[in-house]
Amino acid sequence: MIDIPTRRTATVVVAIAIAITWVSVITVLIAHQPEPGVASPAQLKEGLTAALNEHDVEALSELIDYPPASAGDFAKSYVDALATRGAHDVTVKFAPDDLAPTSATVSGKLGDGSSFGYPVAIAVKDKLWLVSFTPPLP
Repeated sequence: MIDIPTRRTATVVVAIAIAITWVSVITVLIAHQPEPGVASPAQLKEGLTAALNEHDVEALSELIDYPPASAGDFAKSYVDALATRGAHDVTVKFAPDDLAPTSATVSGKLGDGSSFGYPVAIAVKDKLWLVSFTPPLP
């Protein structure tokens, strides 16, 4: 005797197939997501300066050494804090030099006319340059 699948059985099989396909697609997309960072210190300096001046969350999230799942949220809160204070004319200065930096100083002006500045660490992971929003170690 041949069992003919019922409508309910067919619906369950289709739902399972869709779920498996969805999980597979998400896994492939996550696995192929590019690593954060840029190929050179010059690109990092230029990208970081532009992202901070333009208050660009997406650009900043691609340059920071932060867990990928949280990088966007961190970048948004960071950019929101800069925007709230009216930060502009942001500059980035590398130390000890522009070719092999280990730290940077981010500085600029606030909306009230006062200046700000703070140190950050520079990281290199898998030949990609990133900024780490933690103070550099001495």
